[in-house]
Order: sequence, then C-alpha cells, then structure tokens
Amino acid sequence: MEKFEIRRASNNQYYWVFVAANGEDICNSETYTAKQSAINSITLVKEKAKTAPIIDKS
Repeated sequence: MEKFEIRRASNNQYYWVFVAANGEDICNSETYTAKQSAINSITLVKEKAKTAPIIDKS
C-alpha cells in the first residue's frame, strides 16, 4: 500500500516521502521546521494532485 511518511532530516527539520507499495521512495518534500507544516503539505498535495495537469516540457 502506498503511503506518506513523515521523516526528520539531519538538521532536525521535518519532510515527507511518498512511498510506493514496493517500499521505494517516489518523491519527497522540502523541509519544514514544524511537523504540522509537513502534514499540511501532504494534505495539499493529496487535494491538488487529483486535478493537476501533466505538462510535458521535455
């Protein structure tokens, strides 16, 4: 099952990682000083990604 994990960086700030069902890291966020900010970021990504277009700039 895919999941978001909240982790701590070496500077003690928080960040999240989206983990695939096979355990591989898919993407990660920037770092946040507050854990709640990381949680808010996850919520925003979950809401907005559903309708975000794919823009090919290759």
